[in-house]
Amino acid sequence: MKELPNPTLPLSFIDVPRGSLHRSDCDDRQVVDAPQKDVTPSGLRVEWAKHQDEVREAQQLRFKVFATEMGARLKENIPGHDIDLFDDFCEHLIVRDERNREVIGTYRVLTPVQAKRIGSTYSDQEFDLTRLRPYRDRMVELGRSCVHAEHRHGGVIMALWGALAEFMVRNKLDVMIGCASIPMLHQGVVSGEVAASIWHQLKKTHLADLENQVTPRLALPVHQWAVNPAFEPPALIKGYLRLGAKVLGAPAWDPDFNTADLPMLMKINDMPARYRKHFLGA
Repeated sequence: MKELPNPTLPLSFIDVPRGSLHRSDCDDRQVVDAPQKDVTPSGLRVEWAKHQDEVREAQQLRFKVFATEMGARLKENIPGHDIDLFDDFCEHLIVRDERNREVIGTYRVLTPVQAKRIGSTYSDQEFDLTRLRPYRDRMVELGRSCVHAEHRHGGVIMALWGALAEFMVRNKLDVMIGCASIPMLHQGVVSGEVAASIWHQLKKTHLADLENQVTPRLALPVHQWAVNPAFEPPALIKGYLRLGAKVLGAPAWDPDFNTADLPMLMKINDMPARYRKHFLGA
């Protein structure tokens, strides 16, 4: 297997290369050691990709979900894989089904130093994040989250979130951002009605303070549709909101992925006590 290349700059505040924040060989750098792999009671194995072929498995799952299932138009540098320029700078978290070793869930994580190295986050391409400048040095971007269609139950997401929370605390990072996608294909018709309705609902209950609000670069024209309260946020967005996340502004339109993307921010310190205890034991 091909080891992931190490960047010339550190991954985060602790001066270790990408791919090694999760290994015990970092003890001499005062990293709090944590297991590379963890098998949950439900038979799911959570691990951080250490080799290129493991990243390729995550990219294959992403292609199945985003292109095959959701109809995204992706550039296929390798057939059947979702690959973009951020992947080589990210940590890739994967969940496997222990029965067959298949990758059934994934997140990618872009740390502050790696964001500086590439020059931006993915979210910067969709939103003007100027107001988030004070958070940059401790802000992680989560992206490309997806779960296999046959495994969309709470166990996979909880396993991913548990590993992400541990990663954040262990590496002294406390702010997470990302683009939460709302599919625009509804009952066979491409429309922004669902996303617009969800936005109008959430801005009344979960909108961030003005100093943290951002603006989309390609805004979804949300005022074209009447609010339909029957439309509810996708399960992943509901989960973020339960964890204390805030919506940072109106959705951007991503024509390639055929989605409306809501900018979201979550702080570890804002996580409700019961979730902090569940994920962090604190």
